Amino acid sequence: MLASKLYSPTLRELPSDAVVMSHKYMLKAGMMRKIANGTYAYLPLAFRSIQKIENIIRTEINKTGAQEILMPIIQPAEIWQATGRWNVYGEEMFKLKDRHGRDYCLAPTHEEMVTTLIQMDTNSYKKLPVSVYQIQNKYRDEKRPRFGLMRSREFIMKDGYTFDADEEGMNKQYELMYDAYTRIFTRCGLKFRPVIADSGAIGGNASHEFEVLADSGEADIVYCKDCDFAANIEAVKPNTLTSDVKNDKEKEIVQTPGQHTIEKVCNYLHLPVKSSVKAVVYKLDDTVVLAMVRGDHEVNEVRLQSIYNAINVDMASDEDLKACGLTAGYISPIGLKTSEHFDIICDASVMEMQDACCGANVKDEHYIHVNPARDFGNVKVDTIRQIDAGDVCPHCGGKIVLTKGIEVGQVFKLGTKYSEKLDATFLDNNGKSRPMFMGCYGIGVTRTVAASIEQNHDENGIIWPVAIAPYEVVIVPANNKSEDVMKAAEGLYNALESSQDEIVFDDRAERAGIKFKDADLIGYPLRVTIGKKWQESGCVEIKLRRTGEVFEVPYENCVEKVEELLNYLRENNL
Repeated sequence: MLASKLYSPTLRELPSDAVVMSHKYMLKAGMMRKIANGTYAYLPLAFRSIQKIENIIRTEINKTGAQEILMPIIQPAEIWQATGRWNVYGEEMFKLKDRHGRDYCLAPTHEEMVTTLIQMDTNSYKKLPVSVYQIQNKYRDEKRPRFGLMRSREFIMKDGYTFDADEEGMNKQYELMYDAYTRIFTRCGLKFRPVIADSGAIGGNASHEFEVLADSGEADIVYCKDCDFAANIEAVKPNTLTSDVKNDKEKEIVQTPGQHTIEKVCNYLHLPVKSSVKAVVYKLDDTVVLAMVRGDHEVNEVRLQSIYNAINVDMASDEDLKACGLTAGYISPIGLKTSEHFDIICDASVMEMQDACCGANVKDEHYIHVNPARDFGNVKVDTIRQIDAGDVCPHCGGKIVLTKGIEVGQVFKLGTKYSEKLDATFLDNNGKSRPMFMGCYGIGVTRTVAASIEQNHDENGIIWPVAIAPYEVVIVPANNKSEDVMKAAEGLYNALESSQDEIVFDDRAERAGIKFKDADLIGYPLRVTIGKKWQESGCVEIKLRRTGEVFEVPYENCVEKVEELLNYLRENNL
């Protein structure tokens, strides 16, 4: 590819909404352009990386015996209503009507559709197992699309589905896909961890996320330094913490004028934050829920949603607080009564506290010397706090470490959740009708592109793993005014003809400095420079983008050295 013909319009000034590095660099390097909020067009450089990831996925998933299909993006409402998920997705689902008034949606995922499809022709155990997948666009009306491809409204996804006669078969398929995903992300050159995950709106009884480790990740990941335990923070039920503080005093009201946050109250009363009880008020569907956790803990909203079997989870509004008689900044369960639309739940660790501080349900007043088990009355108790870096591993008791991750894939054991509701049954060898056992397996293709950049970049631009780089090599003639230099560069380009589809020849009439900056920005794994050294000694410079290491080699040995370095990068997934 000649750089003069390559459609990659670079930017010097970035839009103000570009915050994370993948968003910035993909815009700056001319890889994509924003069409609307959360919607992007992929230009040639980005599309080549997308295609490479798709090809890796196809290679590894095909090895499992899965077959590629393509299902409709427009899906009828009836199949979603049959599973109860028409309302679960809520406003995140793009819904539309056809000219006849029938309801449809743009697919956020394909569990209902694939179950309906397989149910049409799979009626006997002799036709099982079935394993299919597709790679296509998905649509989710994100409330706040942000971070470029990390959270967009239209994205490319690989989604796969397995159908088995029993749970044992489902488990085998799950292991096959788990291993295939491990190979896929390894081949993509990513540093990642499979972690235990919550199944969310997809459902099922077991799930793992594949998280690319990056400081910019939205997911909080915990793992143990002493065993192989790793999980999304939302999927972990931490141990109940006990207190060594003893208190025989009765609760007492103290004045706390203007102290309406945990930090302010504890500073004002000269108390450690962990001796306070924090109140967080949610609106779970039609129920206002007062959730109480220790002052130094956070509420696990996924766990809370599961406990209340809620579809929608939002923070309670001022109107909700007023309707329940709650005073923001001074809330506790003391003296409150639950009702059909108001409930109270306390974390188990809160109920182990003694001599605690909490709100008095009156502006500018708090209680001290509170024993929650004694003073909170008849409240619901469960583990609703998030695990933290200070906790112990729930598996081995070792040290828990907290890090950030970007979810790029997830696998689920769905069981019979969808097959039962959509009548996806088969006759077993005794002629008895049984529901199929399903698995579901997704990879965010475009998000994998962004995650790779988040993990692999520096102040100059992208550092692509060679397997998914748009192009592997760029040849830069340092002096485009020198006919000899340009001929030497073109000769090298032609000598690498067998792999020319992976090479860019920067033939533009630009200064060498601009070409070098663009090469670093776009992130070509290898840069071959023909300049002064070639004119003086017949040597060319080959620079490894990842390490900055420069090799000087004779011009006639350049092709061999380029292939050697590329093979090194490929073999080591760099």
